[in-house]
Amino acid sequence: MAPGGAPGPAAFVTFGEPEAYDERARRRPFGRRGRSQVVAAAACLVLGTGLIGGAVTGAWLAGDSAGPGARHGFTAAGDMWHNVPVDQLFPPTVRGKGAGPGEADRTWTRIAVAPDSGCEGAFDPLLRKVLDPVGCERLLRATYTDATQSHVTTVGLLFTEADAAGMASLARRFDRERLDRRTDLMPLPHAAKGTAAAGFGAGQRASWVVSVLTDAPVVVYAVSGWADGRTVDTPQPAEDAMESGATTAAAQAGLGHEARGLADRVERGLRKRAGTATEQPS
Repeated sequence: MAPGGAPGPAAFVTFGEPEAYDERARRRPFGRRGRSQVVAAAACLVLGTGLIGGAVTGAWLAGDSAGPGARHGFTAAGDMWHNVPVDQLFPPTVRGKGAGPGEADRTWTRIAVAPDSGCEGAFDPLLRKVLDPVGCERLLRATYTDATQSHVTTVGLLFTEADAAGMASLARRFDRERLDRRTDLMPLPHAAKGTAAAGFGAGQRASWVVSVLTDAPVVVYAVSGWADGRTVDTPQPAEDAMESGATTAAAQAGLGHEARGLADRVERGLRKRAGTATEQPS
């Protein structure tokens, strides 16, 4: 499917068949590529028609986490990587009212969408090890630039193989060990030739955020940097870079706000598409 509305070279995502998963067996580790013939045939049918399924109709996980509605909502959210068009998960334009420093408004334009994939080579080895307990069903990524084309930010949606208990366990570990603040656990950006993000590599990461959802089998993350490809010696987690009085280059440039603002809005969109109205403004 080719998403519309992105400037520069056409970017597209092919939502291919999911990797095989036997619920009676243990979760599949990152990088294994086994697929069943049934799943492959079904995915080929989807690709042949050029369509991606409509919006998810199930309820989002809420209320009694042990109830059948909760289980259905959790599962429905995990299916969104192949049930929802890319333009809904990663809109061509994202507006962030009050998302910038001093509650300034922000507008981000999508400049690249990575082909949907597994997680092989998509994370630095240590972050991959931390995420391994929840497995990797599919990884979706898009890169945006701000209105001035001075900054670039990659947003990622890691759809895991974990159940609600597995996601809650990982979330507790991130919170307890402050894993979202460690510079050796930064996500990797997605660069794209011919765009403002052409030089957006590992050395250009300036600020980042990682959110482990507990009501969906999804890890949401974002990583930001400068569009001129400059190397960053002291990257800073978004929460620290957004603090009043923060003096790092990333903080002064508002790159913490870029990462946090985009990640929050993509996460809200995910929840909205799953049928849950968010209390926060979009």
